[in-house]
Amino acid sequence: MNAYLFAPELVLLAGCLLAFCMTLTEARTQTLRLLVLCVGAAFAASSLGCLFAKGTLFYGAYRVDLFSQLVKSVLSVGFTLMLLFGADTKGISVRMRPEYYFFLLTSLLGLTLLSSSVELITLFIALELSSYSLYLLVPMRTPSDSMRAPMEAAIKYLLFGVTASGIMLFGMSWIFGIAGSTYLEQILPAMRTALSHPTGLNAAALVGLLMLLCGMFFKLAVFPFHFWAPDVYQGASNDTTAFIASMPKIVAVAVLARFCALAFPGEGHMALLLTGLSIASMCYGNLTALVQTDVKRMLGFSGIAHAGYILMGMATLQGWGIATSLYYATGYLFMMLAAFLVLCVVSPDGQNLSIKDMNGLSRRSPLLAFVLGVSMFALAGIPPFVGFMGKFMLLTGAWRAGHTALVIVAAINTAIGIYYYLQVVRAVYTEAASEDTQAIVPHLGARMAGICLVGLVLALGIAPETMIRLATEAVLAAW
Repeated sequence: MNAYLFAPELVLLAGCLLAFCMTLTEARTQTLRLLVLCVGAAFAASSLGCLFAKGTLFYGAYRVDLFSQLVKSVLSVGFTLMLLFGADTKGISVRMRPEYYFFLLTSLLGLTLLSSSVELITLFIALELSSYSLYLLVPMRTPSDSMRAPMEAAIKYLLFGVTASGIMLFGMSWIFGIAGSTYLEQILPAMRTALSHPTGLNAAALVGLLMLLCGMFFKLAVFPFHFWAPDVYQGASNDTTAFIASMPKIVAVAVLARFCALAFPGEGHMALLLTGLSIASMCYGNLTALVQTDVKRMLGFSGIAHAGYILMGMATLQGWGIATSLYYATGYLFMMLAAFLVLCVVSPDGQNLSIKDMNGLSRRSPLLAFVLGVSMFALAGIPPFVGFMGKFMLLTGAWRAGHTALVIVAAINTAIGIYYYLQVVRAVYTEAASEDTQAIVPHLGARMAGICLVGLVLALGIAPETMIRLATEAVLAAW
């Protein structure tokens, strides 16, 4: 029974061991790709097969329930699709690819463990496992002119990440001092009592909870923990950026959901803070993205704005609001993967692409142009895609919770975001390509992944009932 509960993690552990062995040999690139793709497929199969598993492991520090298994299933499907379209790994030298795949799997393992961790020390160790693997992945990019771009991005990512982790660990010490335990099920009643206490214990509990949230704010790139995102997106390889821009987001939302349970719905200070961070993230991300010409950097700033949208659901401090945030984060993962699929295939040598490089893509590759168009329309919140349905539910949920000002600001920012997303669509379909450009024929894996991602973005937007129901049941089970 324990092996069944831990099956997805065991698959990843076996994959990490095999990848580590490959780093000790002169493994061919094709063998590596096949190995990692098999691990990804097995991870997806085991996660979906264990979707409704329930139980606890490691003396109650690791909980397997619908909430954690749903997050693992989304992670596994997204990771497998990313491996399909990123088969070339153009930005990573052949010599570094065994280590690259090894750290990619260890980061995914950390994220998977993070989704089921219900004890603070276990949660922190899982967070550091995923984070430090990503810190090593960023500088592995093959430099074009100098080492400045990938190394600068890696140093910024490391420094901001370590700072956020330190603040988070300090907040854990405060919460342990208040609750006398590191288990979330024991911390929950103690924190709710402390937050409702009329004396200074209220302030101590609130400050401790805010410091605890800093680690997840960093993962989501919430303002003011956003400084690393545009530089890391631009400096890392296209495949690495695809992973960083999508996978940690869904897990950060999952952990935030567990932490938000520590604050009861009537706690005004917590809701006010989340509302302020949401507004700041949306305004800063969208306004700064307007002037970007590099596609990856633009997506980095737009990611800050989407973190603000996700916080709209969190600000309600209600189960249905958290479930909507989880639904939107799931759709965001697939939307970003669709965008990076095109970047990975179109870029000839793994270099960054500007918006002008997308000129005439519809004539060079109609399939890639369609996938990118769907991704941009979905990110802009245009129906019938998941971005529209997710934003609609977030706006209506915030309105029900009484956050009128937040709804107005979010609606304005949605209109601002349409402008820079449609700039990419205009370049793809209306601008003429340069004379020296050639037709692009995506490989089989990219075509399969593109069709699957477009289908998921459409399905989640047209028929969201199943995902919303699962997300709501999962959040209520976690709370």
